[in-house]
Amino acid sequence: MKLIEVVASQRSLPTVQAIADKYKAYDFRTGPIGEDDMRAMRILTRDDKVQAVLDALQSILGAQPSARVLVIPVDLTIPQPDEDSATMAREALYNMVERNARLDGNYLLLVLLSTIVAAIGLVEDSAAVVIGAMVIAPLLGPNLALGLGTALGDLELMRKAVLTTLAGVALAVALSLLLGLLWPFTADAHELLSRTDVGMESLALALASGAAAALSLTTGLPSVLVGVMVAVALLPPAAALGLMLGHGEIRLATGAGLLLAVNIVSINLACKLVFLLKGIRPRDWWGKEKAKRAMWIYLLVWLFTLLVLGVIIVQRDALPA
Repeated sequence: MKLIEVVASQRSLPTVQAIADKYKAYDFRTGPIGEDDMRAMRILTRDDKVQAVLDALQSILGAQPSARVLVIPVDLTIPQPDEDSATMAREALYNMVERNARLDGNYLLLVLLSTIVAAIGLVEDSAAVVIGAMVIAPLLGPNLALGLGTALGDLELMRKAVLTTLAGVALAVALSLLLGLLWPFTADAHELLSRTDVGMESLALALASGAAAALSLTTGLPSVLVGVMVAVALLPPAAALGLMLGHGEIRLATGAGLLLAVNIVSINLACKLVFLLKGIRPRDWWGKEKAKRAMWIYLLVWLFTLLVLGVIIVQRDALPA
């Protein structure tokens, strides 16, 4: 639930009240008129109506440069209204996801540290250590940002997300490759070998987990992401790829690379589908049309890529070990 406070000219009162009525606000209140003819108007509404209300209020903001809109989270109301659904507002979702798409020193350091943790866990066959690397999960953020960028037709966010993802994967593979060359180990640990074994069940798991990740963001339940991080981790297969390459195990490295590719493609495809179904799209008509075209293009590209990966997996399983 959110409290939307509009500070605008007194003349905007009928418009704001009509918006509150249209979207069935829980409550609508007005404050006193100031000396500058500005008035505070408050709309209490459910989370899944916030974005629609904000979009409707754009006409007021566009006509009045001094007007302001504040969105205030409401932790508790007594009595508690029946609120059976919630969708995070587009701007709040964008701000949260965009931070995870930034290619900066903190991101690279997280990738470096989690790669070291994952490599140690894989080689030492420690599930607990590998899970620790999964929970850090720096590669998941930019992939979610890429899905959102496609839904909004935001080319800049998409560019940043792709660059951040590529940089993270490259750093993880390069570092684990170096560790594979310098660290004497036997490639028979269960945790390591399990990241080189990819099948159709891996594809289904990644799709379901990617959808859960996107759904957790749009409904404001980020705690679900912890389970997603473990279910469809990107760093362990990236680390396994580098370790196996460094160890000269090309076939096993190919399996790890396939698993990494399947996870990345499935996460992006599932995110795009969820954002599409949840109505996450730009505000203006032109942006909606552009994003719609981009969304379908990227959906077809990811579907085709996933189909190709599925064929490769089937053919690889048919070959003798």
